[in-house]
Amino acid sequence: MSRREFLLRATQAVAACGLPGLAPTAMAAEEALSSRHLTLGCSIALSGPLGQAGIEQVAGMKAAFAEVNQAGGVHGREIRMEPKDDAYVAARTLQNVTEMLDAQTAFALISPLGTANTAAILPLIESKGIPTVGPVTGATSLRSPEARHVFFLRPTYREETQRLVKQVVDMGLKRIAVVYLDNPFGKEVLKDMSRALEDIKVERAGEYALAVDGKNGAELADKVAAERPGAVLLATTGTANTAFVQAFRTKAQGVPLAGLSVTVVASEMPKLAAASRGMALVQVFPDANSQKSVAVRKFQATMKAVGANPAYINSGSALEGWLNGQIMIEGLKNAGKDLTRERLRAGLSAIRSLSFGDFSVGFGNKAPYIGSDAIYLAVYAENGRRIS
Repeated sequence: MSRREFLLRATQAVAACGLPGLAPTAMAAEEALSSRHLTLGCSIALSGPLGQAGIEQVAGMKAAFAEVNQAGGVHGREIRMEPKDDAYVAARTLQNVTEMLDAQTAFALISPLGTANTAAILPLIESKGIPTVGPVTGATSLRSPEARHVFFLRPTYREETQRLVKQVVDMGLKRIAVVYLDNPFGKEVLKDMSRALEDIKVERAGEYALAVDGKNGAELADKVAAERPGAVLLATTGTANTAFVQAFRTKAQGVPLAGLSVTVVASEMPKLAAASRGMALVQVFPDANSQKSVAVRKFQATMKAVGANPAYINSGSALEGWLNGQIMIEGLKNAGKDLTRERLRAGLSAIRSLSFGDFSVGFGNKAPYIGSDAIYLAVYAENGRRIS
């Protein structure tokens, strides 16, 4: 028996025995692409302030790939994933991706999570020509026409911000405060929000930096509440957002809060409980709880069919991961059996409108396209219950 045959059989035996702790060592010995499989690299937060969101993203992607693998894969190839935890730390994202590419264990990349995290790996992606699907960021600064290998599914935060500010102004709210996460994501969204507010000459109630770990959430809540704002815009996300909102609601229960699509990740909504009353969030994907959505029904059916964690069946993060998986699968189909990275890049570029019934995604001239007028505002009541 050859060394390669031994490693392959060992991997299969470990998987059969349910011992995932031993599997990565054997898997790493195989190249990222063969006639029978391909491996996707994924550096994503599996711990830290966005850890649960990353875990649910991975669950959605794995469900998409498990379903297609059960049907024989794509052009006979099984799709595998190699998720690595970066804890939402950009330097770790770069380290993880560099190691995967140097070891030739990742053919393409999927779902890097975070603005700074994606920015850290963009030069590497372009220099090595690595197709990358679905960065979980809407940062306008990352959308360069010269970037040929990155395919963003999300609209930009600038588009979200314009929709958000228009709604707040249409409601007649004045003295607007902005709370932003003190990192590249929050600072970029702060600029977008400031520009939108200045354009319509709305009175401001200050700008406040929230620590990424949320440790100054209570202190910040006191400062913002003392300004008696008419509304608070949130350029925040993860556990830090929860820390601020919970503290702020004890000081100012009736003040409207409005944030982006990433402000409250699915795993944080139950923690907010009563604090979610009067909060409005931009939505760019279908509501993962809606049985009216064909896309959601397909997503949930897949999750159930492959035995995914039932707790994630209504997760917006898992739904986004599943959609990213669908885009990658479609790109691989378009690329053909004689797969190369350049053919995958071309296959992804060829996706103009991948329809899920009520919801379409695709790329027009490399810009993300989302159908069904998906950018809208969802308003929540107590315990995260949607009321509009």
